[in-house]
Amino acid sequence: MRVNPFHTALLLTPATVLILVLLVVPVAIVAAMSFTDWQFGAATLDWVGLKNYSELWTDTVFRKSLANTLLYLIVVTLGSIVIGLGAALLIESDTQLRGFYRTAFFMPVASTMIAMAVVWQFLLHPNAGLVNQMLELVGLEPHNWLNDSQLALYSLAAIGIWQMSGLALVLFLAGLKSIPQDIRDAGALDGIEHPLDRFRRITWPLLGPTTLFVVTVCAIRALQVFDTVHVLTKGGPNKATEVLLHTIYSEGFSFFRMGYASAMTVVFIAGIFFLTQLQHATMERKTHY
Repeated sequence: MRVNPFHTALLLTPATVLILVLLVVPVAIVAAMSFTDWQFGAATLDWVGLKNYSELWTDTVFRKSLANTLLYLIVVTLGSIVIGLGAALLIESDTQLRGFYRTAFFMPVASTMIAMAVVWQFLLHPNAGLVNQMLELVGLEPHNWLNDSQLALYSLAAIGIWQMSGLALVLFLAGLKSIPQDIRDAGALDGIEHPLDRFRRITWPLLGPTTLFVVTVCAIRALQVFDTVHVLTKGGPNKATEVLLHTIYSEGFSFFRMGYASAMTVVFIAGIFFLTQLQHATMERKTHY
């Protein structure tokens, strides 16, 4: 049966309009604003060309936030994958409480992060926090987790891992469920019976597509960190936890430099696109479908 092009275009119209209104047009507006000096609330603006972009590379706060964001991304992505995969393997081996564990691990993903950040603020309190109290019970020295420039970013990364490992867990469980049982049986006939050998030679290669998806999702979500930084540290101490989205927010809505904030936003969007393409280019060759 021949498909009518007009009917196809008509069916695609709602999705096309939504993509244009919610994605393409806002990005185009932000890109155009990045070449101006417009300040929030101002009635006029001037075209400044590449001035905002040239200022970015001499801005120590921007470079610090960029380095912090990349470090946060690496720690959270790797931590979420390791914990999520390990928990998925343990849950898959015990079928009785699988549903309960899946729900319990996924709850942080579905929770409002601002509310959870307030809870973590109490947990990490230097004097009355539960974390320090537990350390003191086992004879370890308490720390000022959110006000120590050496520990603050890693403390936020631990919260990010706590939130995202549940998502990685659910995705890995789905990937483990998709591995055919006859492949595992064939491996057992070939002498692959030890759990570590079975994981290395069967499970891990067949989890390639799932791992690729988990890495991409966790990395993008890590790049978008803002709630915990804004609630817990405000980018401090001494910009130790300043990340890109918080810098963009501060420039745009605290200092009202919307043109400069728009230039940062363009760099941020380009970074997400670059990392996504890099992950696909490097991991697709190691992925077995």
